Amino acid sequence: MQRTIHVLTGCTAVGKTELALRWAEAHGAEIVSCDALLFYRGMDLGTAKPTKAELARVPHHLIDVCDLREPMDVARYVIRAQAAVADIAARGRPVLVTGGSGFYLKAFFAPVADDVAVPAAVRARVRALDLATALAELRTLNPGGLGALDTANPRRVTRALERCLASGRTLADLAAEFARQPPPFAGWEVKLVQLDRPPAELAQRIEQRVAAMLAAGLVDELRGLLTQGLKDNPSAAQAIGYREVIAMLEGRLPAARLAAEIAQNTRALVKKQRTWFRTQLPAHRVVPAANADPATLF
Repeated sequence: MQRTIHVLTGCTAVGKTELALRWAEAHGAEIVSCDALLFYRGMDLGTAKPTKAELARVPHHLIDVCDLREPMDVARYVIRAQAAVADIAARGRPVLVTGGSGFYLKAFFAPVADDVAVPAAVRARVRALDLATALAELRTLNPGGLGALDTANPRRVTRALERCLASGRTLADLAAEFARQPPPFAGWEVKLVQLDRPPAELAQRIEQRVAAMLAAGLVDELRGLLTQGLKDNPSAAQAIGYREVIAMLEGRLPAARLAAEIAQNTRALVKKQRTWFRTQLPAHRVVPAANADPATLF
């Protein structure tokens, strides 16, 4: 019998947490998080992490598994997710993956990371280059062209050059090899459902969420995270909710604008998430969150 992974996704504030809990409780399932910020201990309010009471309702995996300074990327996520899914299934319990972090979510349907290991010395050399120099070296190593690489994006150019230098291969060769890789969860049936709400309703929920976060102590949480090294993790420090509070504490954002700025940036994220779900995920059901029924979800 084919093993099954159930995946529930949707944009920020759509209502995934409660529906996931209800479905898991009804089916004896365990939840595997697919949220790029829930990995980190201490990042609670700003990420809308499930509360202790919610975590106690159903066993959860891949939440609070990293310190702030510990790196997490999609390759590390895949290894942890594979182990969690195999463990849950071995105990005869259904698997429910939930979250809205697109690149991590895609790991359940397609290859997302190659096996090119970049030595520390190569990484250090490349990251000391400015964009123009890195791009010139990358073009020299790829006489056939750079394909669809975003050459205006320093991070993408740096990563591409690192991989070419570490592997001794062109981007075209690496892309072809990557396309031949099996997805991380080959052999599993993956059932995907996306929750959605009308834009006006979602905007109202975002406003309510931001107000609740701030009332619960988001600013104090951020102050504590700064003492633990939040700024040593640029991805975490730039997360919506945290970056705005940092800007306020540093005098770059008036306190009176804090809630509105977080809400505005969250709405912009939701717009990007919707586009990503539509263009990057395989065909799937889109369910109105307002009347989603755990009994008929999958």
